[in-house]
Amino acid sequence: MAATADGMEAVNRLILSRSDSPVDMVPEVANHLLDAGGKRLRPMLTIAAAALFGTSDGNAVRFAAAVEFMHNATLLHDDVVDESDMRRGRPAARTIWGNQASVLVGDFLLGQAFLMMVESGDLGALEVLSRAAAVIAEGEVFQLAKAGDLSTTASDYEKIIHAKTATLFEAATEVGAMAGGAVPSARRALADYGRELGMAFQLVDDVLDYGGARGALGKNTGDDLREGKMTLPVILAIAACTDAERKTIQSALGNPDSGEDDLAAVLAIFARYGTLSETMAKAERHAEAARRALAEIPPSIERDILFSVPEFCTARAY
Repeated sequence: MAATADGMEAVNRLILSRSDSPVDMVPEVANHLLDAGGKRLRPMLTIAAAALFGTSDGNAVRFAAAVEFMHNATLLHDDVVDESDMRRGRPAARTIWGNQASVLVGDFLLGQAFLMMVESGDLGALEVLSRAAAVIAEGEVFQLAKAGDLSTTASDYEKIIHAKTATLFEAATEVGAMAGGAVPSARRALADYGRELGMAFQLVDDVLDYGGARGALGKNTGDDLREGKMTLPVILAIAACTDAERKTIQSALGNPDSGEDDLAAVLAIFARYGTLSETMAKAERHAEAARRALAEIPPSIERDILFSVPEFCTARAY
């Protein structure tokens, strides 16, 4: 987007420089993921949030790069935990360099993220991003504990996605507002916006794992099911279905050998009870809440960008 292009160019330069290391494997693994076509959505939100207020302290680029490093560190770690073979359309780093290298380079990226925060000299922003890092880790552990657990509730699921996804969106927009000199009420508004956007984003991702709102089988469809993840479409189906349908879902859940026939049977159950459309409706409500959070922010190009992002996120699933 043109309004954030200069800021994002600076962010990309900083990401490139801070992923360098005299240990060759570090930039090889880091850049394998960083260069794989990610949307850089979270750092763009930081840059746009900072630009809203026009009194930048010069830290927006550092914060944006730190947010992106935190995000990519979690992806490297998640692929090891989930034993994922693909990431962003290419082989996951763990399949090329191994699990140990993926974990350690993820740790390197986290270290660089915290170093950039310290270099900013803003202890308030350091607190926001440090707390986010801890909450994200808690969310991932909670999700792991709930894997394959048919007693997982919709409330459990909300706690998981708030922690593992929405928290970083919230932190990204909040520290952006802080870098831009936002007053406390505006800072809270941007944090609310980021949290609601993050909830919508993850709900849509969970629908996309089953081929989108229409439930069409395709490449990598059903990875969450095979990994035993209790996402909302599964939870809603379990709550509504018959005992026989429950057994169908249970036999595919957490089974790495589940094939297209198994997935098609699960998708048929989802269609019968409307669980994908119900999940999308919930995503739309969070997207609308994100837009409402911007109501007190004066009109600007940057505000228009932020206002359009929730629609972009939900449209991906249709």
